[in-house]
Amino acid sequence: MNDIESDSEIILINISGSDRPGVTAALMGILADYPVRVLDISQAMVHENLALAILIKLSGAADSAAVLKDLLYEAHQLELRVRFQPVPANEYQQWVRGERQSAYVLTLLGRRVTAAQIARIARVTTQHALNIEDIVRLSARSPLHDEREESRACLELSLRGEPSDADAMKAAFLSISREMDIDISFQEDNFYRRNRRLVVFDMDSTLIHEEVIDELAHEAGVGDQVAAITEAAMRGDIDFRDSLAQRVACLEGLDEAVLARVAERLTLTEGAERLMKTLQTLGYRTAVISGGFDFFGHHLQRRLDLDTVYANRLEIVDGRLTGQVAGPIVDGERKAQLLERLAGEMGIDLAQVIAVGDGANDLPMLRSAGLGIAFHAKPLVQKSARQAISTIGLDGVLYLMGMNDAENPH
Repeated sequence: MNDIESDSEIILINISGSDRPGVTAALMGILADYPVRVLDISQAMVHENLALAILIKLSGAADSAAVLKDLLYEAHQLELRVRFQPVPANEYQQWVRGERQSAYVLTLLGRRVTAAQIARIARVTTQHALNIEDIVRLSARSPLHDEREESRACLELSLRGEPSDADAMKAAFLSISREMDIDISFQEDNFYRRNRRLVVFDMDSTLIHEEVIDELAHEAGVGDQVAAITEAAMRGDIDFRDSLAQRVACLEGLDEAVLARVAERLTLTEGAERLMKTLQTLGYRTAVISGGFDFFGHHLQRRLDLDTVYANRLEIVDGRLTGQVAGPIVDGERKAQLLERLAGEMGIDLAQVIAVGDGANDLPMLRSAGLGIAFHAKPLVQKSARQAISTIGLDGVLYLMGMNDAENPH
C-alpha cells in the first residue's frame, strides 16, 4: 500500500445524492473496466442520502480522462453529484504513516445528543492533538418525538493521535459531562477492546436499585441509622469493613424469613435485563462480586442466569440473624482478588474483563479490569474510575463495548 509509482495518479472521488439499490455496484463497475487500484473506500447513509468516497490509483497506462468521463456520465444517469480531487503522492504517503498513530474511541451517550455537545467534545479533542476520523451512530434511529424516559442516544467517534495532556483532557470531558448531562468514554482502540470475555457486576445500586442492607434495616426498625452508615461508606468516608460490621450488628435478632420477603421486592436497574440477555446470547461469562449478601446474589443469579456469585454471608442461628458475617468479608481488596481469580480460571487477560460498580469499595476491581465502569456512582467514584455511565441504563455498557442497537437481538 506504500508503493506509489512515480507515473501513477491518485484521485479522491466524492459522490453524494439520494441512495438507491445498485449505486455502488454501478460505479465500481465503471472502475473495473480500467487498470484502477482502490486504495480506500468509505460509504455512509443519513436519511436516505448517500455519501461515498473512493480513493483510487490510476496506473501510467490508464487514461484518466476516460475514467473520469465515464464516472461522470454514470453519476449523471443515477442523479448523483460527483467531485474529483487529485492527491499528491507525498500527501498520500503522509496519510498512510498517520495510520500508525495510536487509535482511540470516544463514546458519547445520553438521553439525547445535541450539536452543542458534539461541538464541545470536538474542540477538546482538537486542543489535545487528536483528529476525528469517523463518527457512527450506535443507538437506534430516534423517532421525531421521543419523550420516553428510557430513551437513549449514542455516537462513537474514532480518533487518531496522542493526547497532549491526558489528565487535562479527562478533566475537560468530566466537566462537559456534568454541564451537559451526557457521558463521555475515552478508550484505546485495541485488540482487547473487541475481545472482552467476562463481565463482573456489583449488586446493590448497580444490578438492582436498592441497597439490600437498608431494606433489611427497615424491616428491623433501624432504617435511618443504617442508611446513614451506608451513605458514608459509598462516599468512601468510612472503611467498608467497619461500616459493614456496624450495619450488620444492627440486624441482630432479625427473623431469617424476612430475607425472602426482601428478595422478592428487589427491582432491577434500567437496562439490566436487556444487558444480561445480550451478553449471554453472545457467550460472555457474567458474575456478581458484591459487598452485599449472597442470599440476594443467588436470588439474582436464578433470575438473570448469572454464572457466578461472590458476596458476604449473613450468620444465622436458630432462624435469626446473629449480627455477624460468616466467613471472609468481601471488601474492595477482596473484590479485585476475586475478579483476578475468575479471569485466571478462564485463562483470559485482565484486559478482557469488564467490571461495573457504583461504590468506593468497587474501585479496586474497576481498576483491575480492562474496562472499569462507574455506574450512577458518587462524584468521588466517577472521578477515580476510568469510565462512567450516569445518564442512561445499565445496557449502556453495550455501547462502550462497541455494539450497536441494529445488531442487538434484544
